[in-house]
Amino acid sequence: MVNSGGQYMVLDKQGYDELVMYLTQNLALFEKPGVVKPNAPKVVELIEDVIAEHVIRLCEQHTGLSTEQRSLIVREVDGIVYDLQEVLSSVVDQRVTEEQQEFIEEFAGLVKNLFDSAIQ
Repeated sequence: MVNSGGQYMVLDKQGYDELVMYLTQNLALFEKPGVVKPNAPKVVELIEDVIAEHVIRLCEQHTGLSTEQRSLIVREVDGIVYDLQEVLSSVVDQRVTEEQQEFIEEFAGLVKNLFDSAIQ
């Protein structure tokens, strides 16, 4: 996950530390029951889908990214998704509640914002 300069794009930045803290502050959302809509995806499916959508949007918005930069983004996002799945391992196979869905969508947007800031 290290680029050629030996640096991370976002994983070693304060913003990522704050994002992890935000996740830990909201873990209670994943520990309590909530409203599950019919056909709601599993937590893991939603995490993967929503973050993938944001990465695609990121790459579409930053057309000047090199192949190396895109690869670095994908590797770092894979690490972020892995970390998120590890933290939420006890609930990843449960159907997502409405509150959890809102949080995951917001979290994915914040991940994209970290990369947007790193690119500009």
